[in-house]
Amino acid sequence: MKVIIPPEIQKRLISALIRAEEKEIGGILMGESLGNEEFEVTDITIQTKGGTFITFVRSLSYAISALRKFFIETNKDYTRYNYLGEWHSHPSFPPNPSQKDIESMLEIISDTSIGANFVTLVIVRLTKQLLLEGTATSFFPNSDIIYNDIIFSN
Repeated sequence: MKVIIPPEIQKRLISALIRAEEKEIGGILMGESLGNEEFEVTDITIQTKGGTFITFVRSLSYAISALRKFFIETNKDYTRYNYLGEWHSHPSFPPNPSQKDIESMLEIISDTSIGANFVTLVIVRLTKQLLLEGTATSFFPNSDIIYNDIIFSN
């Protein structure tokens, strides 16, 4: 699978990461299926509360509100536009999923009320040159975990 982060989403992430400094922040990913297991992130939420130097806890109510708006804007075309998963930052650590991150994502994909075929976790941080680096990992209902290509497009 490929997860594409377009320039406008990159700018939003970079600005939020600069403001957050050493605090973890995050949100949800919404995107478009481009076919051939490629997904482009078309919108994100940015939640700055709930994070510390080493943790981030997403607000469920904020995420649900953003998803409702996204689905209305995309005419409820769920096969093309949908919830892709979660993102958060690791400003002080490599952008790899921790054991807690993996457990949280497996809990989300196991929740039948979400009804997702997969969920993706994108973890980002800024380099010293203020460029994004990150990873994308997808989780499936059968507990499979796949490490994806993440593309920061121009």
